[in-house]
Amino acid sequence: MNKESIKGVLRQRMEQPWPAISRRDLQIPVDSGKVITLIGARRTGKTFLMFQTIGDLLAAGVDQTRIIYLNFEDDRLYPIQTAELDLILRAHAELFPDASREKRYLFFDELQNVPEWERYVRRIYDTENVAVFLTGSSSSLLGKDMSTAMRGRSISFEVFPLSFAEFLRFRQIEYTPYSADSEARVAHAFQAYLDWGGFPEVVTAEEALKPLILQEYAALMLHRDLIERHGVRNEHLMHLLLKFCAEHTASLVSINKLFNDFTSRRVKVGKATLYDYMSMLEDAYIALPCPKYDPSSRRQLQAPSKMHMLDPGLCRVFRPFPERDIGHRFETVIFLHERRQRRDLFHYRNGFEIDICWDEGRAFVNAAWDMNDPSTIQRERDAYEKGCRLWKGTTGRLVYGSAATLPDALAAHAAPGWKYLLAESWL
Repeated sequence: MNKESIKGVLRQRMEQPWPAISRRDLQIPVDSGKVITLIGARRTGKTFLMFQTIGDLLAAGVDQTRIIYLNFEDDRLYPIQTAELDLILRAHAELFPDASREKRYLFFDELQNVPEWERYVRRIYDTENVAVFLTGSSSSLLGKDMSTAMRGRSISFEVFPLSFAEFLRFRQIEYTPYSADSEARVAHAFQAYLDWGGFPEVVTAEEALKPLILQEYAALMLHRDLIERHGVRNEHLMHLLLKFCAEHTASLVSINKLFNDFTSRRVKVGKATLYDYMSMLEDAYIALPCPKYDPSSRRQLQAPSKMHMLDPGLCRVFRPFPERDIGHRFETVIFLHERRQRRDLFHYRNGFEIDICWDEGRAFVNAAWDMNDPSTIQRERDAYEKGCRLWKGTTGRLVYGSAATLPDALAAHAAPGWKYLLAESWL
């Protein structure tokens, strides 16, 4: 990378219009005094959240010449050495000398590809009049390194695929409460959300292209975010583990059982490798753990976690008949809805099961796709009552896909999945 190549990239960006966007619910602060990091899996919309924030700055009257956007996966910037990062502000100052005397807004996409990038960010934060915004697809390479380097000077935001409310907005479907026609359209859209998920490009793509795009995403995550980033040597094992997580979303994952399963299929693997590879999936936000709630930290660490895929659409890539797994994907969608808002989520299992509970049992949610069977109704009623007895004064909800007439005591705390996802607050 040299100064002239940077100038070329900056000039081209300045001459092009910013892409049109559909607004996300996540609002990024523009003058927080902190380095802002957006962390999440590939294709979840981190770059377009940057564009949304840039649009907010332009709407507030910030001159475009004060905004620097660079994507560090741009081949024109390769190869990038740490010392060459200094050239960015110099090149910009030579192109726009007046703007360099005012506060500049730096948007760096996938900066984690540059070695020791965090030292550069720390220095310009301390010495230059800048606001810095970063994206990355690794919680450890961006989030943890940034926390260490900045020591309280950064704020991280997690970016997930579209929520159901955002999904409706992207598809221009308006929800009108108490309108039978509107509720029918939204319920139909919810089925599509369960089937294809919330990756922004998939949501707006033609039906025939959706499975192809999801297959491309799965391959990209496997090779770029797992195999290449971590130097994975056993590519076959990593593919099998990714496939397992997709096929068993919203299920308990035990490393011991995985080890026995793989060895029975004559796959050479060690337990330590399985632990490492599973951590890589979590680090890339591809699989999200939901540990078991237990007052004992030791028992909690020893118990298997439930594992949820990042997006229900990814499950389709690995399952020939995805409609057979709709109950697990439904639970994953409910989990992701809560995970967007908080991290302290657990499941509980001890004679009865709670799918999602807050730390210390402040609230809980059970998800059941089909509530038409009397035995299912009884099971969920028992779980709700036991959850309320276990955590005194807690708030619990039952979320369902379809239901027959529910007992009054349970119906008062139950809601269809699509309505739960659109409510401002159920808990």
